[in-house]
Amino acid sequence: MTFLKNISDIHLDILKEVGNIGAGHAATALSTLMNKKIDMTVPSVRVVSFDEVMELAGGADNVVASVFLRIEGEAPGSMFFILPLPQAEKYIRQLTKNQSFTFSDVQDNDIELAMSALQELGNILSGSYLSSLSDFTHLSLYPSVPALSVDMVGAVITFGLLELSQVSDYAIVIDTALDEEDAKLPESVRGHFFLLPDPDSFHIIFSALGVKVDA
Repeated sequence: MTFLKNISDIHLDILKEVGNIGAGHAATALSTLMNKKIDMTVPSVRVVSFDEVMELAGGADNVVASVFLRIEGEAPGSMFFILPLPQAEKYIRQLTKNQSFTFSDVQDNDIELAMSALQELGNILSGSYLSSLSDFTHLSLYPSVPALSVDMVGAVITFGLLELSQVSDYAIVIDTALDEEDAKLPESVRGHFFLLPDPDSFHIIFSALGVKVDA
């Protein structure tokens, strides 16, 4: 991945703009779905090693809600959206109107509805981000059906990176801050969007963004 040395702050700023536009589209869709104002912003975008991915998600033993999907099209790859469990529960309560829902005491008849709500969240977020990335790069990109899990970060990340880690070493991390109009928390609840292009796709995406790629 020698081309990484050619990635400048300008290119990362472009990726941040891609993320902010995608977050804006996602916020509009979520606001409609939840019937309340949702703001989403992208505080930062980074290119990190796989070793840093697990740490950013809270550590191997941290339990999270994860949406994983494959990116199809001209620049194939994988995507994770990882949310802290309390935030995932909060969105499920809003989407399902079940204010007592928790993963620690979930009833059999509630889990299917809860996972459906998370899948809808994954569809909105992935579709919004990929649409924005496609607009910037002029590449045809579209998501597969999301795979959902509630598990420790170590298990979630290992599942998604098992094959990719043998041929690649880096991921694009789009930090995501979510704010609600009636939030009682003093600050945003943050999730992470991990974009993991397949090896050849890294070159395709960054070339489309104007990064000089080494032969």
